[in-house]
Amino acid sequence: MGCRKRASAVDLLRIVAVGDGVGYNLRPDPARTLPGRGAHLHFDSACFALAQRRRAFGRALRVPGVPDTGALAEHIDASTTTSGHPAGRGSQAR
Repeated sequence: MGCRKRASAVDLLRIVAVGDGVGYNLRPDPARTLPGRGAHLHFDSACFALAQRRRAFGRALRVPGVPDTGALAEHIDASTTTSGHPAGRGSQAR
């Protein structure tokens, strides 16, 4: 969504918009189980920043206004800094 590069679904983070009565919050959905329309983003802070700058979240998720990205930013920062690979993937046998 941010950098517009193609990747397999395993390498992308699913994001959903959850309404809270005032606006919308973006929530990461790594298990891909939350209901609603989803969008996909790389586990990269540069890709996240580009999506924010382009205001791609609202268009991709079809929500009015600019959704709150706080929880999503924390999830991306935590998943890329705790391990060298997104969400700890790559070390598990498939």
